Amino acid sequence: MIRTPTNCLQDFDADMASEIAPTVETDDNLRSVGIVQTQFATLFDPPFALTLESGIRLGPITVAYETYGELSPEKDNAIFVCHALTGDAHVAGKHAADSRKSGWWDGLIGPGKALDTTKYFVVCANVLGGCQGTTGPSCPNPETGQPYGLKFPFITVGDIVEVHTALVKSLGINHLLAIVGGSLGGMQVLDWVARYPDMMRSAICLASAGKLSAQGIAFNAVGRRAITIDPQFQNGDYYGSDPSKYGDVGPRAGLALARMVAHITYLSEASIERKFGRDLQHGDHLAYDLQSETEFKIESYLHYQGKRFIERFDANSYLYLTRAMDYFDLAQRFGSLREALGRTDARFLVTSYHTDWLFPSSQSREIVSALLETHRHATYLELESVFGHDSFLLEIAQLEELVTPLLRETYRRYRNI
Repeated sequence: MIRTPTNCLQDFDADMASEIAPTVETDDNLRSVGIVQTQFATLFDPPFALTLESGIRLGPITVAYETYGELSPEKDNAIFVCHALTGDAHVAGKHAADSRKSGWWDGLIGPGKALDTTKYFVVCANVLGGCQGTTGPSCPNPETGQPYGLKFPFITVGDIVEVHTALVKSLGINHLLAIVGGSLGGMQVLDWVARYPDMMRSAICLASAGKLSAQGIAFNAVGRRAITIDPQFQNGDYYGSDPSKYGDVGPRAGLALARMVAHITYLSEASIERKFGRDLQHGDHLAYDLQSETEFKIESYLHYQGKRFIERFDANSYLYLTRAMDYFDLAQRFGSLREALGRTDARFLVTSYHTDWLFPSSQSREIVSALLETHRHATYLELESVFGHDSFLLEIAQLEELVTPLLRETYRRYRNI
């Protein structure tokens, strides 16, 4: 069933990487998917509610998603894109001709691009617990009519994957040509393969891991603490009469600080030094003033990141999704990485980046080792980039060289079966 939700936070004009992604050039515009529209599916209507890993039942669940290209008559050309922590369903194209920004992975998706929409049918959905159209803490609780807030049930990466799987099946698709994702999106890819090993023909896992490191958990904890100690947090009940105006209410200072801390982890020392160094924001001399919060350019940049973030993201969603990342441990859930990944015939592409210290290459190699030990088809590359963890969003040319032949060969192989 498809319908438009009401009173649920939506901010589709904002994109996850708008502040760091390069401007779309004319040639890319010629290969754009053009104007796209967000769609909505309602799934898990009671009595068929979703049983979450916590044991709580949740339903109905509204899912915001976008599609690009055409589904083949055989329904064998579908690719699902899983977004990262603060992303959304708007992965390519624009919502209006005068939109300032294209989708957050527009360089990878479109006619003639790696995810070629003249050949493939691409789907991307906002995650469960998000704040861009899919059911989450800012949406109305059917029992009270008020936003869930912290009464929203605890969610895991597995719960997110179950909703994605139900969405794909509601579109009449039983097998995916590929699932693709980086960071939290890569965790979704791995969990999806483990849960439904026969559902995908290939899996592309970028800058991710089978579990979040203690260091990653620590940074998430600092971000959540910044939010919850903000006086405007109000135990998560900060939405007021219009929950869609989340950028105007709630723990704005705490959420901005959480974003500033997190954004540091997405960069590399080399990229920060190259772009900012110790340059001053105003003038050529130190002010010797403790009240000056943006004396250095890097300080001004981080404050800008925080300001932009609170305009498009909900603090409660940030709490829920970072906790879902903390809980993710594929080996613990399925016994081992070998048990989790060894039952699929999917062709794997795994990449890491040598300057990514949030999801270091050693974690990607653990995934590949498990695949090779179970004689799975796996390709792994550690890519060179100065951009740190954000590289998978920015280094489009590198990905295109890897993804294009993998999808082409996978499609050719399975169309001939």
